[in-house]
Parts: sequence; structure tokens; C-alpha cells
Amino acid sequence: MKQVLVIPKQEKIADYLHLAQQYDLGFEYNEFFMPDILDDENECRRLVEAYKQEVLPLYTTLHGAFFDVIPFSVDARIKEISRQRIEQSIRAAKSIGAKAVVFHTNYNPSLNSKDYVEKWIKENVDYWGSVLAEHADIEIYLENTFEATSDILIALSEQLSLYPNYGVCLDYAHASLSKVTPNEWAKRLGQFVKHIHINDNDGVSDLHLAWGSGEVNRKQFYEDYANYMKGASVLVEVSDFEKAESSIKVLKEEGFIK
Repeated sequence: MKQVLVIPKQEKIADYLHLAQQYDLGFEYNEFFMPDILDDENECRRLVEAYKQEVLPLYTTLHGAFFDVIPFSVDARIKEISRQRIEQSIRAAKSIGAKAVVFHTNYNPSLNSKDYVEKWIKENVDYWGSVLAEHADIEIYLENTFEATSDILIALSEQLSLYPNYGVCLDYAHASLSKVTPNEWAKRLGQFVKHIHINDNDGVSDLHLAWGSGEVNRKQFYEDYANYMKGASVLVEVSDFEKAESSIKVLKEEGFIK
């Protein structure tokens, strides 16, 4: 069964729960990538407990920390705090009962020398391999962010896919802004994709518009999903309720969800 998710907000939880029940949606929690939340154990605990007071969807994921998170940095202090943020996100995901946690690759496409790419792959295989082994009870998904093509994520995934709890989160909107078509991303990377982020944009900037209100080729996405990524969960990654509701209605009208 195709699992579609939305991003809930605690202050409008009743609306999101109603939408989830109406369309059989899951949740992807987004509060727990914020540094001020991660650094405030009381607030983190309050948010988790507030969500757990509700009858939540059975299928939930969580977006992990990504602001300046560079676990492969050559700077030991940056590496240390980045890895701390990742561990904090994983703890939050487990405490709220999420099936998976999503992290950005944060690859810098401007640093594309052969030596940099090879070192990047090795550092990430070593680090994420240790995370996947230590946290075998939760799925870890790595999301394309600034990559111009899928090449480096394929090279990384070929090694990390040895871990059963590893997967790629293909951000289809990010892919649509890259140097190659999102169809090529899906075709080449699809075997590793377990989770997908969708929203719309103007073909220039990552605007997180409601699905159906921009230039992303929706028909192509539906074909790519059926051909290369069938079975992956899909998050409608928009930041407010009206955009989420509008996006879900478009997905239903166009036959992607029943």
C-alpha cells in the first residue's frame, strides 16, 4: 500500500489529524531538526509527550537536523557537533516512535575534485555505516540536497545498502532543480529509494509550494514512482496546513492516492 505523509504542526494538530484520518496519511515530524529544540531537553520532551497524547498515524517519520550539519568535516569541532545533532535527532525519532529519520547529505557540489569526492564517499560510508549498525532498530534515509547529479549518492548507496535499515530519500523538487532531469534521478537511484519528498517550485528556486501550483512535472513524477520507486513512502513537504490540504486534494484528483 502506498504511504503518503504530511508535516504536522502541534498548534494545529486537530486539523492535521482530521486530514490524516480522511486520507489515511502518515506524519513526518519537523520540529526536531531545530537547534533550539534539540538543545532544550524539556521542550523536546514536552513536544514528544504532546504528540503522544493524540491518536497518531501508525506510520511516522522524522526529519533530522541539517543546519550546518557536516559529520564528514575536516574540522574536528564541526564534526563533533554535527554528529551530536544527528544522535539527538535519532533519539527524538525513537522517543516519538518514528519508523525512520531523514538526514541531508549536505554535499557541496562546488568542491568536485576527484580527491574531494573520493574522500567524501569514504568519510560518509565510514560514518553512516557506524550509525546504521548502532541504530539497527530504525531506518536512516539520506536525502539529496545540492548534488548536480545522482552520481555521488549512487556511489554512497552502493556501499551503505548493505545495511538493511539504509535508504535514500529522493527529494524530487531538489532533483528538478539539478543539472539532470528528475526522471534520470529516479531511474538511476530508484533501487535505493525508500522515501520521497515532493512539493512544487518555479523551476528556479526551492520554494516548497503546494503540489500542483508550480512547474514540477507531476505526470512524470507519477510515472517515475510507478516505474522506479514503487513502494517508497511519499512526504508532501510543505510547511502549512492549507498547502498540505491543497496538495493532498491534487494527489487524489490525479489518482496518486485513493
